Parts: sequence; C-alpha cells; structure tokens
Amino acid sequence: MNRPLAALATTALVAALAGCGSDATPAAGSSGSAASSTTLTVYAAASLKSTFTTLGGQFETAHPGTTVTFNFAGSADLVTQLQQGAPADVFASADTNNMTKAADLVTGSPVNFATNTLEIAVPPDNPAHITSFSDLTKSGVKLVVCAPAVPCGAAAQKIETATKVTLKPVSEENAVTDVLTKVETGEADAGLVYVTDVKGAGGKVLGVTFPESQQAVNTYPIAALKASKNADLAKEFTELVTGAAGQKVLADAGFAKP
Repeated sequence: MNRPLAALATTALVAALAGCGSDATPAAGSSGSAASSTTLTVYAAASLKSTFTTLGGQFETAHPGTTVTFNFAGSADLVTQLQQGAPADVFASADTNNMTKAADLVTGSPVNFATNTLEIAVPPDNPAHITSFSDLTKSGVKLVVCAPAVPCGAAAQKIETATKVTLKPVSEENAVTDVLTKVETGEADAGLVYVTDVKGAGGKVLGVTFPESQQAVNTYPIAALKASKNADLAKEFTELVTGAAGQKVLADAGFAKP
C-alpha cells in the first residue's frame, strides 16, 4: 500500500472508533438530560395526598426535567423524620403545632394555605347507626381515631374537652388515612377523619357531619426547608400551593380557605 492510501485508511479507522463511542453517557455538567434532571422532595400530611399529587403533576409540567416526589404521613412522624436529618425541600403540615416543632428547620415564615374539619366516617350501611358525635360512645361501637400527637387526633381531643364527651376508641392510628382504611375495610364501625377524606373516598364510606367539629378547625401551613438543595424550586412549589391554581385544587377536594 502506498503512503497516500495508508493515510486515508488511518483516518477512516480513527473516525470509525470515534463513532463507536457516540453512545457514551454524557459527562457531568454536559447538556445531556441525565445531568439536567432535578428531584424536589415534599413532606406532606397524609390528608394532602390526593391534592398534592395533582399539584405535583402540574409542577412537573411547568418545570421540564423536574420530578416531584412525596412522603405522605402523619405530620408528627414527618417532623420526627426531618429532625433526624431526612432530606427534603418542602414541608406541609396538617396543623400549626407540628410546623412550630419544625421552626428551626424551615426558611422564612410558614404560609397557611388551607383549613380542614373533622367528620365521622362510617361504612356505607352504617351498621352502628351513628348519627351524632355522642353516638360514638355507644356500647359496642368500634371507633378508630388518630393518635393524640397527630393533628386529627389532637382535634378530636379538643372536641372531647369542649363537649365533655369521652371517646373510647379501639385503635389510635398515626395517620388519618389509616383511620379511613379501617372504616373502608369494615374493621371499624366509625372513624374520625377529615371532611376531605370522606369526599375523597367516594362511595366507600358515608360521612356524618356534626356541629361540634367547629370546636377544632385545623389550619395547614407550608414552608420551604433550610436544608433544601433546590431553594428556588422549593419556593416555587409553595407558591403554587398558596396561589390560585393550588387553591382551586384544594377547594375542589373540600378544603376551606385559611
């Protein structure tokens, strides 16, 4: 092979080898989609699961490359996790008390974005014939409530104190969704949950309203967290929740304004 042909062959070989490496993963800092993806982690009260999941989808649509992940649980449990160093960007509580416990972890002043009240959930056929708050004390009624540290449990205790009615639940749960599940599955004759939980359950449960619920209206605050690595996105998510779009989703689910 003469020298010009040899040079051409070498050039072709180098080009072929370069082409073989074209599928390599983009290096850090490159414009590849893997490098531009961001995860925003939101810790939110269990009663917010439906509404925040909807809002998370809206946020992702408005912020391509951003994924919103949620940890839904009882507010007290969420505070404990955050105090133990769990990484998160935003915290939304079902009451102001648990937000106060997390005061050292949030940035700025928490913003109240909704209120919620208790309602009695019973199976569709209402086997225990519950029609009032005092009916929850009837003999043989299997009542399930939230634990006192959980906002829905604290609200129930306020109503007990105000009405001088003493409840004797067969179970105390760490999240309002767990109370609702026990009613839905027939494990309980009644459960104290939120108005929004009854509405969200559809025909799985029957809701029994009671005027005493106004003795304990829970206010929901939201705040970005100091430890967030996505401060701008965390701020924008809180603004979505407190803004017109977020308020519409919350109102449609049965939440009232703060």
